[in-house]
Amino acid sequence: MEHKQTSIFSNALIWFGAAVSIAEIITGTYFAPLGFVQGTVAILVGHLIGCALLFFAGYIGGLSRKSAMETTKFSFGSLGSKFFALLNVLQLVGWTGIMIYDGSLAVNEIFSFGKWVWAIVIGALIILWILIGITNLGKINVVTMSLLFILTLVLCKIIFFGEKLASPVLEEAMSFGAAVELAVAMPLSWLPLISDYTKEAEKPFRATLASSVIYGVVSCWMYIIGMGAAIFTGESDIAHIAVKSGLGIVGLVIIVLSTVTTTFLDAFSAGISAKTVFEKLDGKITAVVVAVLGTAGALLFNMDNITDFLYYIGSFFAPMIAILIADFFVVKRDSSEKRVDIAKICIWIVGFILYRVLMSVDFILGCTVLDMAVTFVLTVVWGKLKE
Repeated sequence: MEHKQTSIFSNALIWFGAAVSIAEIITGTYFAPLGFVQGTVAILVGHLIGCALLFFAGYIGGLSRKSAMETTKFSFGSLGSKFFALLNVLQLVGWTGIMIYDGSLAVNEIFSFGKWVWAIVIGALIILWILIGITNLGKINVVTMSLLFILTLVLCKIIFFGEKLASPVLEEAMSFGAAVELAVAMPLSWLPLISDYTKEAEKPFRATLASSVIYGVVSCWMYIIGMGAAIFTGESDIAHIAVKSGLGIVGLVIIVLSTVTTTFLDAFSAGISAKTVFEKLDGKITAVVVAVLGTAGALLFNMDNITDFLYYIGSFFAPMIAILIADFFVVKRDSSEKRVDIAKICIWIVGFILYRVLMSVDFILGCTVLDMAVTFVLTVVWGKLKE
């Protein structure tokens, strides 16, 4: 049977759904103390950096027809790729829990049936999305994304053109560099996932470019909605805005659908990454298990602040993708047949430590750019020395 490939449009829809997220709106509220203009610039600069990296990561998967974690064998060897796949599964279980937690809290503000009820409902819908499958969503995705688009326009109208409330007392602003880094962190968190979708693309370059651009534009939009909500309405909770504006069922729909379409990608990719670690696992069943674990996490743990989580993802995966980009496009030395490439693991450790150190340095473009530049150069230099 001929393998079904995904179109440019379907890839763009997937990443539109990934970007329309309560977590992204909440993260956007952290930019409010910078003011609208400076906060917007930080959001745009950060996403430009993050989405450029997202493009290269996805294009590697599209060219090689390999999943995100399979591509890491190129630099780190078969055992090295399992290490990053395991890290990715752990972060995706975390993301699944965070998204369900945020979604259930928000929906419960509109219809107070209990956070646990909404967590279970959202978890069940994510499982349904997984069972339908990425290549079979078709018209369901088109309808869902069209509805989400309309509803986010409604949300923008309420925030930017509705009644202006008294501005809240804003906490001390983070530095511009820290704000840029927080904007980089969200697209960076998708680096270990994008190839899971671009590997199926009919036209890898165009599909990857469309995915990166659509995600970047819509993610900026979500950040600005969050920032605007905090600045112009005196609210940082989108559910409160929905309640005050009388959105009711409309607010319920946008929160539930945005949570499901984003979290589906996390659970689905966790299943794919798990197969890199344990080849006999069924990816779809594993994705369902991840959705169940994420739902349990949302019920049991407090997940109000995700900034530290985002920074840990950056420190793990920024040096990883810098090494992979250098190896794939510049050095062109394939370590897939090796069990582990010790030199690349050592360079990654240097990159990881450097990222954590640079977090305390106030650089205008954030720490990811510096960390990846150093890691990239080390990889290229080592590759030239080995020739």
